[in-house]
Amino acid sequence: MPTAPSVQEKIDIADIKDGVVILKDKTLRAVLMTSSVNFALKSTEEQDALTFHFQGFLNSLDFPIQILVTSRKFDITSYLEILDQKKKEQTSELLRIQTSEYIDFIRSLTDLANIITESFYVVVPLAPIESRETGILGKFKEILGQKKTTSEEKQSFEELKTQLWQRVGYVSSGLENIGVRSSILNTNELIELYYRLYNPEAKEKPSLSIIANKNSR
Repeated sequence: MPTAPSVQEKIDIADIKDGVVILKDKTLRAVLMTSSVNFALKSTEEQDALTFHFQGFLNSLDFPIQILVTSRKFDITSYLEILDQKKKEQTSELLRIQTSEYIDFIRSLTDLANIITESFYVVVPLAPIESRETGILGKFKEILGQKKTTSEEKQSFEELKTQLWQRVGYVSSGLENIGVRSSILNTNELIELYYRLYNPEAKEKPSLSIIANKNSR
C-alpha cells in the first residue's frame, strides 16, 4: 500500500540561507516586507498620481514580482501573560483586582472586535540562467552524470544571489519612489514567515534549530 507523501514533500522550498529562499526547481526568492499606503484617504489627484507612478514602476520591471498580503487575527497572548505576571507582583489587593479587570476587558474586547492585522510583502524571483558550459562538453558531462563540486555550487549560488540582490535593490528603490518603505527579510524572518503561512493557527514561533536540522537532511 503506497504511503501518503509527507508535508515536507508537498512544500516547494528546498532550503533557506543567507536571506534567500531556494526552491526545489533551483529558482531563488527574496522577500521584502513593505509598509502600506492608505489609498482611500488620499485626494483624487493624489490617488491618480500614485496610480500613475505605480503603473510606471510595474512597467519598468523586466522580471515578474509577487505581491503578498497576509491577514492574521491579532494575538495578544504574550501581552496578557505580561499583565498576569504584573498582577502577581502587585502588593496591593486593590491593584490586583484592577489589573485582573483590565485583563478581562482586553480579552473580551479583542474577542468581540475580532481585530485583524495585515502584513504586506513583495517576492522577488530569480531563475538560474543556463551555464556557459552548454556546448558538447556540457552535454557530455550531463550524459556521464557528473555533478558540480561543492565549491562550484557555492560560487554559482553567490553569483545568483548577487543578481537577486540587484533586483531587490531596484524594487526597493521603485517602491520608495511611491512612498512605500521596504525591508528585506533575513533567514530567521523568512523561516518564521513561511512557518506561519503553512501553520496559520500556530501561535508559537518556529523552533529554528529543529527546522535547520530538517533542512540539512
